[in-house]
Amino acid sequence: MTQTAHPDSVLIIDFGSQVTQLIARRVREAGVYCEIVPFQSAEDGFHRLKPKAIILSGSPASTLDENSPRAPQVIFDSGLPIFGICYGQQTMCAQLGGKVESGHHREFGRAFLEIDKECPLFEGLWSAGSRHQVWMSHGDRVTAIPPGFKVVATSSNAPFAFIADEKRKYYAVQFHPEVVHTPDGAKLIQNFVHHIAGITGDWTMSAYRAKAVQQIRDQVGNKRVICALSGGVDSSVAALLIHEAVGDQLTCILVDHGLMRKNEAADVVAMFKEHYNLHLIHVDAVDKFVGELEGVSDPETKRKIIGRLFIETFEDEAKKLGGADFLGQGTLYPDVIESVSFTGGPSVTIKSHHNVGGLPERMNMQLVEPLRELFKDEVRVLGKELGLPDSFIGRHPFPGPGLAIRCPGGITREKLEILREADAIYLDEIRKAGLYDAIWQAFAVLLPVQTVGVMGDGRTYEFVCALRAVTSVDGMTADFYHYDMDFLGRAATRIINEVRGINRVVYDVTSKPPGTIEWE
Repeated sequence: MTQTAHPDSVLIIDFGSQVTQLIARRVREAGVYCEIVPFQSAEDGFHRLKPKAIILSGSPASTLDENSPRAPQVIFDSGLPIFGICYGQQTMCAQLGGKVESGHHREFGRAFLEIDKECPLFEGLWSAGSRHQVWMSHGDRVTAIPPGFKVVATSSNAPFAFIADEKRKYYAVQFHPEVVHTPDGAKLIQNFVHHIAGITGDWTMSAYRAKAVQQIRDQVGNKRVICALSGGVDSSVAALLIHEAVGDQLTCILVDHGLMRKNEAADVVAMFKEHYNLHLIHVDAVDKFVGELEGVSDPETKRKIIGRLFIETFEDEAKKLGGADFLGQGTLYPDVIESVSFTGGPSVTIKSHHNVGGLPERMNMQLVEPLRELFKDEVRVLGKELGLPDSFIGRHPFPGPGLAIRCPGGITREKLEILREADAIYLDEIRKAGLYDAIWQAFAVLLPVQTVGVMGDGRTYEFVCALRAVTSVDGMTADFYHYDMDFLGRAATRIINEVRGINRVVYDVTSKPPGTIEWE
């Protein structure tokens, strides 16, 4: 399913910032459709999308470097409103006649903006003479602004922290309004798309659902679709949307590889067969997967084994059905962005580590990807629109390789079962304490360490279980959840008492910068 033009949209040109996706999230939260394109293909993206406004992202690059990223001239010739953020401000200035230099005071972290002049972008937010917290992250800085621009705000280390050319509707900031550490940043972006660009903000999930259903019908016609249903939110929402569009032409396949949480496969089958009347095939492939994984310790090797076996199993089931013309997948917009990233960067490794790969070309099927324009939080909203229960929509993320990467070291059936039981108890205690929705992701890990312990009158030599819980606004950064000791004591006591094979429980208090949330 290909992306189509939206009448009122914003084009975000990505220069490689690790938080560019947050800009898109803030625009979407304002009810406005947007797309991210890497700077190399920005001119093509501009002509395809026909946006009403443009945002330039940050970057780890320097405008002073040879062949550093630049915005295409067509956007400056378009007459459209432009908002430059951090590096986006610097390249605007460099390209429009200003000056950028290095060697000045670097500025990383919290800073305070002094508002010098009124500005349309401040409507309902800031006024001259006020002071506001922002988040800075830059080494270079602007030292001379282009003709037509005026300074509207400064910080202690950035004399051109906020500049504007109101005649051309060009705005540029040295700080990052997209991150939560700039408290008023989301409102600034909303003001840009609503008040400056004049976009009304009527991009709703109800409208998206109707459009997606029609696109699926147009694409599939009267042919067959198969969909790998993992039980996760993404694949489940994709399956329901495709089912709404083509009904019995869809067959879902759940490959039970033995790496799911306790009772998860049975619960998924019951929900989709009984409540949604989907044609669902449940494949018990536990022996195949666990048998080949036994003894394997390298996490990337585990992932590759799981991916290969999944493809083989799925291909076998597709042949039994007589084949299909289309494959339904729960591809999300961050997957699309990563696949065209100009940097390659660590996200490629992170993504490969969390997923188990796609299907081979030899299966000769066209993809149906009805979620490819959505972020994770938007998929949850769509799931609610489709009638999925809140308890399912709000499930914590669970990676494709499942328990395999939460069991560091060699895998055995015994260790998987120990981990499954400990994980179930941990989540049960979280739910009983009413904490599940306050936590973005929680899980147990069975460490490849055994310790001596005394339980009753006997000595034990058993595994250590680590508990992890993180909070996250965007799924890109995470901080550990601050449990009280009473909760940790209850959870640890239950795990040690009820799970044979564990004699010690620890809590992981590691925070994660932008990047992977998972354990390995």
